[in-house]
Amino acid sequence: MDILFLLIPLSVSLVFFILGGLWWAIDQGQFEDIEAEGRRILDES
Repeated sequence: MDILFLLIPLSVSLVFFILGGLWWAIDQGQFEDIEAEGRRILDES
């Protein structure tokens, strides 16, 4: 039962860390045009 006092705050902080990383990636434009990279790889020769 004592381990829950450690695991619950740890898991909540991990969720906030993941959501913060996702928010940062969206804010930086990482997901704006995901098809362009696939086309760029195929068009290079």
